[in-house]
Amino acid sequence: MIFADKVMEERKKNGWSQEELAEKLGVSRQSVSKWESAQSVPDLTRILQMADLFGVTTDYLLKDDCGKRAENVPLTETVETVKKVRTVTMEEASDFLKIQRRNAPVMAFGVSLCVVSPILLIVLGGFLDSGMFGISENLAGGLGIMVLLLLVAVAVFFFIKCGREAKKYDFLETEEIDTAYGVDGMTREKKEEFSREHDLGIAIGVILCILSCIPLLVTSFLTEESYIICAMLEILLFVVAIAVNLFVRVGMINDSFDKLLQEGDYTQGKKKCATVLNRIAGIYWTITVAVYLAWSFPTNSWHISWMVWPIAGVLYAAVISIVKLVIKAED
Repeated sequence: MIFADKVMEERKKNGWSQEELAEKLGVSRQSVSKWESAQSVPDLTRILQMADLFGVTTDYLLKDDCGKRAENVPLTETVETVKKVRTVTMEEASDFLKIQRRNAPVMAFGVSLCVVSPILLIVLGGFLDSGMFGISENLAGGLGIMVLLLLVAVAVFFFIKCGREAKKYDFLETEEIDTAYGVDGMTREKKEEFSREHDLGIAIGVILCILSCIPLLVTSFLTEESYIICAMLEILLFVVAIAVNLFVRVGMINDSFDKLLQEGDYTQGKKKCATVLNRIAGIYWTITVAVYLAWSFPTNSWHISWMVWPIAGVLYAAVISIVKLVIKAED
């Protein structure tokens, strides 16, 4: 008998269904079905588990010419020590990649809206300082804040919508996973196909970030008119928004491959600290919002207080790096 027939025979001798055997092994029913139909072969860990569960030797399972079943083989510690991991099927992997590719431009657009949200506030602040159009301080502040909050609200709507669609796959960021036959190969192939687009997007984004400062720097040397400087600042934000859009879009798609392959930022070691980092992120950005509002409302300095966000973004990267070093040192 071949391996597939032996698995089916031993399962039936124990009176287990495919679902029950899959649960004992910590895999999906589809995986057991593929083993028994000779469409795929389990890894060594699963073979050791099955040998213990069935009370047979691994030779009996693996060698086609080994037909004698070893009786009363004592259970080893293998079954107890092997972790139950969630198996990602080909259908789940394809669905996840499809959702991430669909959500990537939406999330990127939402982030870009957050970047450009203070633009009207800056424009009206420039007009107010220069005395152009006779705009009052209350009107400038009111309109600017209203547009800022509106753009942020739209962005948050996009974030929530995309988050709900991908919520069922959140476990890919924190849990150890196993992949069904063919998933790794399919994912690596798609990642290789996307690599050129990813590298190009990152390169263009970096170049745009570098060039975005040029109009503002040149203008600051030529004039002191506040409305002109504000206009250059708006151009800077627009260019940065485009760069950030590229970073987020290609980054999300590339991360979707890494999550399935458990590579990059989603290796087993890095997943261990994901829960801690998520909690820190929630606390950090809550404090950032509180600081922004506490500064802006009493002083009515909305045209200046928006700087909290880029500063917070830079500091956040530093905080996360420090936390990762601390966790690594403790391990």
